[in-house]
Amino acid sequence: MQNIMTLEFPLKRDMMTTIRLVTGGICSLAGLSLDESEDCKLVVTEGLLLLLRRGYTKACLSFSGEGKLCILARGSDYEAAAEDRAEEEISIALLNALVKNFTMKREGDGDSISFSFGG
Repeated sequence: MQNIMTLEFPLKRDMMTTIRLVTGGICSLAGLSLDESEDCKLVVTEGLLLLLRRGYTKACLSFSGEGKLCILARGSDYEAAAEDRAEEEISIALLNALVKNFTMKREGDGDSISFSFGG
């Protein structure tokens, strides 16, 4: 699978606009439709907010693909999770509704979220 781009950044709410812009550009390079691109940007943002609410202060976002766009978001530098489980459940429900292949798991020192669009 071809690696398109990997970004590492502080996981802060004020970074989300920048990440959405980068994601939109990568969706365009990958040939996704406008609807798929909008869904992808929403899923990336919601996934990162989920990691933020789980207590991570940094994230690594990897885009790869041939024929479809695969995205992996990993949280790192754990501090303390927020106690608002209702928002977390809403985020997970939204992610599951927008992508069929959404997975979330704990790996070693952090949580990861993966999904794909297109193809």
